[in-house]
Amino acid sequence: MGDIALTVLAFLVTVGVLVVVHEYGHYLMARAMGVKILRFSVGFGRTVFVRRSGADRTEWVLAAIPLGGYVKMADEREAPVEAADRSRAFNNKSVAARIAIVLAGPVANFLLAVLLYWVLFVAGMPGDKPVLGDPPRGTPAAVAGFANGEVVVSVAGEPVVTWNDVRWLLLKQAVKRESTLLEVQSGDGLRTTHSLDMSGVTKDDLDQDLLAKLGLRPFRPSAPARLGRIVEASAAQRAGLQEGDRIVGIDAKPIATWDEFTAVVRASAGKTLALDVDRGGQRIALNAIPEARKNGMGQLGVEPPPELIQAIKKLETTVRYGPVQAAGKAAAKVWDLSVFSVKMLGRMVVGDVSWKNLSGPITIADYAGQSARLGWITSLAFLALVSVSLGVLNLLPIPLLDGGHLVYYFAEIVRGKPVSERVLEIGQRFGLALLLGLTFFAFYNDINRLFTG
Repeated sequence: MGDIALTVLAFLVTVGVLVVVHEYGHYLMARAMGVKILRFSVGFGRTVFVRRSGADRTEWVLAAIPLGGYVKMADEREAPVEAADRSRAFNNKSVAARIAIVLAGPVANFLLAVLLYWVLFVAGMPGDKPVLGDPPRGTPAAVAGFANGEVVVSVAGEPVVTWNDVRWLLLKQAVKRESTLLEVQSGDGLRTTHSLDMSGVTKDDLDQDLLAKLGLRPFRPSAPARLGRIVEASAAQRAGLQEGDRIVGIDAKPIATWDEFTAVVRASAGKTLALDVDRGGQRIALNAIPEARKNGMGQLGVEPPPELIQAIKKLETTVRYGPVQAAGKAAAKVWDLSVFSVKMLGRMVVGDVSWKNLSGPITIADYAGQSARLGWITSLAFLALVSVSLGVLNLLPIPLLDGGHLVYYFAEIVRGKPVSERVLEIGQRFGLALLLGLTFFAFYNDINRLFTG
């Protein structure tokens, strides 16, 4: 399957699953509260498939535009309701019942995320051990005294197991722009604490490679630039390179390690490289032209030597929990993500965090496609993350969203009567304008990422 087709399919599956779960949450709670359900639609626009079931002859619809969905309930504010069904109309239910029905959609998304993370934690989440490489000169990590080979044990008092843990906790700390304590363990088992200054982190750094900005980079085993398996029909094969060759120079400059070799290749897409090769003790000269990858970097099509692959595998780990412990970890993960999302949105509003962090459907589709190519674990993790985001988004106090309806219902509790039609009309216009503005920013950021990477 082509990359574009896979990306589109992964995006539609992601949106479809999240929308169905969200709307089914509304549906189940409405049924529990005795509301008559007229239609459950997956998608918008022209009806492609419809089936009626139940005593109420509820319509189950598949529509032509699979980018959303809705649950239509009996409601006198939208259409006339027969006298026999008025007690089952949504608008005639108690405020508590209406609040429960509206909340059920976002709650369903949060519960889906908990379930997905539970599956991932039980199955095992692969990752890399947080072993540090030498920090570049002048970076906050170098100033703090981090050293090559140290293993990060905790960030701000919270234990870490993988680089993903480190990245996530540092992102949460970076928005404060304060110093953060990282506990590390050296090769001899000695533990020390470094204070990492993050006061220099800018708004744009949060949308880029934060760890690189801080000078924290993974440890890379050092090995000669000896070639492993040569990929069939690759640039390396066309150049005459063979497994076991050792690259000792490129363009008359000495090459000592595999990392030096790959760094030059990545930066030389489409350029002719003059390779100085050691083959069984004999020196030969070859020319190679790295092919351009999708991200613009060059590649020759060679694998690292087996000894380097084994050394890298020793840095890999899998985070796995038992079923009971995984449930608590999954719930804590969803709560952590939700709180952080709300804080980031708040900081965007006050200008403390760049609006570049706002993503739209193009970025979601891109990430969905990338996740699908990386396997089911990555796909489930991405689906869980977007499910949390959808739950948080729908709880924002914006008219037209679930959170906006909740504001009206709480106002009704305070006033002792529903808000006026005029207030509802003004709220809808304001909500529509705000959502259109957010959509514009999201699309702008998506398009900008496509051109800038």
